[in-house]
Amino acid sequence: MNTLFPIFVKANQLNLLIVGGGYVGLEKLTAVLANSPDARVLLVAPDIRAEIPELAAQHPNVTLIREAYQSDFLMDMNLVICGTNDKAVNRQVQQDCKARHILVNVADTPDLCDFYLSSVVKKGDLKIAISTNGKSPTFAKRFREVLEDILPDSLQETLDNLTAIRNQLKGDFVQKMEKLNEITKVLK
Repeated sequence: MNTLFPIFVKANQLNLLIVGGGYVGLEKLTAVLANSPDARVLLVAPDIRAEIPELAAQHPNVTLIREAYQSDFLMDMNLVICGTNDKAVNRQVQQDCKARHILVNVADTPDLCDFYLSSVVKKGDLKIAISTNGKSPTFAKRFREVLEDILPDSLQETLDNLTAIRNQLKGDFVQKMEKLNEITKVLK
């Protein structure tokens, strides 16, 4: 049973550390910035793929440090994503995060993760996160592609219209909720 509690975080208000500058580090940095272009990210690795500095150059809140991981890099961090090809480094990052009560994701090692990164469907302001409880990121990716194909691009207009309606509704919370439920019944 999937007991994960899904949340959406305001990454631009957090300090995020990515440990690893290879393909996985690039993949994780790309995912973070695709969802939160203003995210404050520190990426640390002794070797950094050429694509990473190119991506960082487009995002002023991304800092790159070409050094091996040290626990000092955790200072003031809120979330950590670790994706190195060195299992000892990955385990050390996880242990250091645990000691400091920092949530950590160690790529491809569900047992070392406090959270999983989801596959995300985006249509304007609508975001749908998909999780397989760490069992199959490939399935989540394929399911995301299916949803992207079937959800109409006009969803943003619908969301904008519902926002305008909600802003014009009178009454208390319960009355507003009942009216919005009535209006959105057609979505079933």
